[in-house]
Amino acid sequence: MRTLLVTGGAGFIGANFVLQAIADGIRVVNLDKLTYAGNLGTLASVESDPNHVFVHGDIGDRTLVGELLARHKPEAIINFAAESHVDRSIDGPAAFVETNVVGTLALLEEARDFWRGLEGTARDAFKFLHVSTDEVYGSLGAEGKFTEATPYAPNSPYSASKAASDHLVRAFHHTYGLPVLTTNCSNNYGPFQFPEKLIPLTIQKALKGEPLPVYGDGKNVRDWLFVGDHCAAIRRVLEAGRLGETYNIGGNAEQENIHVVRTICQILDRREPLVSGAPRESLITYVRDRPGHDRRYAIDASKLQNELGWSPTQTFESGIETTVDWYLSNQPWVGSILDGSYRMERLGA
Repeated sequence: MRTLLVTGGAGFIGANFVLQAIADGIRVVNLDKLTYAGNLGTLASVESDPNHVFVHGDIGDRTLVGELLARHKPEAIINFAAESHVDRSIDGPAAFVETNVVGTLALLEEARDFWRGLEGTARDAFKFLHVSTDEVYGSLGAEGKFTEATPYAPNSPYSASKAASDHLVRAFHHTYGLPVLTTNCSNNYGPFQFPEKLIPLTIQKALKGEPLPVYGDGKNVRDWLFVGDHCAAIRRVLEAGRLGETYNIGGNAEQENIHVVRTICQILDRREPLVSGAPRESLITYVRDRPGHDRRYAIDASKLQNELGWSPTQTFESGIETTVDWYLSNQPWVGSILDGSYRMERLGA
């Protein structure tokens, strides 16, 4: 049976990947620090599954990582572990450097040493796949898209820390020969997303009939990628990607933030109208913009499609309907998160 070491596998994208992999018969060793966005409740369905080995720990703990690699001998490491919210990086950038840069470096060093000790087919098969973001490329104007050749120009502490980790992964390939792959994705959404992000935050506030904050003029554009499509793309890159290469993953679904919020309002008005009968769009409130808010991101994923045959299966319209319905059906999961330190307050102002 194939074994993967997945880091950050209790977070939003990582947990969706873990659930997909286990459903397909892959054994997963899941290393997660369980910071505020890590949630074992997301993995409840595989809690007793023998193919899921959960380990509470830090990617920066080299002793622990070395022991896991020696014991389980995975054929690949998929690195999801990261601090990932721009607003939080504005309030506290040091944590992002510690996890995303220093932690990734420690993980790379242990991966390199483990790979060097392998022999034969095990050495040939081993891969390190690093999951990153389109935010490392900076901000686009009204035209054009990010390609794998776009120069890095990060504008937030979060994107700067991810850019640094991307460069470290590249350096370990060119300096030590470590067999690496990097993916840079657009904005993810879907089941199990922590409710500080735009889509789940809007759903929760709209359900409660609370004001719906929209930064600036609401015309910032993002390319929205359904998380299930993202996980499938990562699996495809892991399977057939060219070592040392970067692959951009996008949803072909550019939308202004205000359109996203309005769409959620319209869906909820159909599913669960407010008692007052008022349209939820009346709750939209424009607030002071995020500092350094990038205007537009858009991904050109043609390299991934042309080389590896991947393309998204969800449109924005189908994905957002699926996502809203998932949150409506899983309010206890959301409630367990909102019982903690996060109360849907604004961060990074």
